[in-house]
Amino acid sequence: MTTVWLVRHAESAVANVVHGAESDIELGDHGLRQAAAAAPWFRKLQPAVVVSSAMRRAQQTAAPIAALCGVPHEIEPALHERQVGPFSQKSGAEVDVVWAETVRRWEAGEIGYAYPGMESFASIRDRVLPAFLRVTERHAGRRVVVVAHGVVCKVLLLSILRDRSATEWTQLGRALNLSVSELLPDGSLWRANRLLEVPAPVLEVNAARRDASGKKSEA
Repeated sequence: MTTVWLVRHAESAVANVVHGAESDIELGDHGLRQAAAAAPWFRKLQPAVVVSSAMRRAQQTAAPIAALCGVPHEIEPALHERQVGPFSQKSGAEVDVVWAETVRRWEAGEIGYAYPGMESFASIRDRVLPAFLRVTERHAGRRVVVVAHGVVCKVLLLSILRDRSATEWTQLGRALNLSVSELLPDGSLWRANRLLEVPAPVLEVNAARRDASGKKSEA
C-alpha cells in the first residue's frame, strides 16, 4: 500500500517573519539540527523516495533524509509555499490581522478569499493537489516522504482527508516545523494514521536550544 509522510520543512534562518513563496530562505542552524535529527527517524520507516518543493528550506530538510536512507531526492516545484505578496519577510500587527481575517473567511467556507497579492485556499489547493497526485501516482505502492511548507501541508490535508474541509483550519492544529502526517489511501481520498506530529528526536533538539526564535508564522 502507498504510504506518504507529509512533512513541513525545518526552521528557516529567520523564523519570526512570514516568508511565503517570494522568499527562498535557507534553514537556520537550528533547522539544520532539526533536519539532521529527523533523518534517522525517517530511516526506520524505510522510504523508497523523498520528494520536496524546489525551495531551499524544503530541499535542505529533505536532503539529509534522502542521503541517510540511500534513496532518490526528487523535486516537485508546484509544492512551493503560499504566495504572500506584500507581507513577505514581514511580521507585526498588520500581518496578524490579515492572517486572522484570512483564517476566519476560510473557516466560513470562503475558500476563494485572499488578501490582494496572496493565494487563497482554493488557489493553493488547485496548485498543490495535482502535484501530490502526480507524486503518489508515480510512486504507487511505495513509501514516500514529501517535504513541503506549513500552509501548503494544511491545505492539502484539509483537501484530501475524508470528512475534512477548510472550515476546520484551526481545529486541525498547527503545522510546526518538521511536523509529520502519515497518510494512507482511503478509496479516492486519504486517511491519517499520524497528523501533524513532531518526531521525538526533533522535540529533543527543540528542548535543547538556547536561543529564542521568536513568534512562528501562520500555520
